[in-house]
Amino acid sequence: MLARRKMSLSELAEKVDISIVNLSILKTGKAKAVRFSTLEAICRALECQPGDILEFDESK
Repeated sequence: MLARRKMSLSELAEKVDISIVNLSILKTGKAKAVRFSTLEAICRALECQPGDILEFDESK
C-alpha cells in the first residue's frame, strides 16, 4: 500500500505518529500484536481497509 500511495515509511510514520522502527517491525511482520488505534491510523493515512495491509499466516 505504501508503494501504491507513493508514500515513504518515514512519511507514514509521521502521519501515524509512530516511530519508524516500530512501523518497520509491523511492515516486516515481526510484530506480535498491533493496537486497533494504530491499525486505524495506518488505514486512514493509506486510505485503505485492514484487509489490504494484513494477511493471515497459519505457519506462525
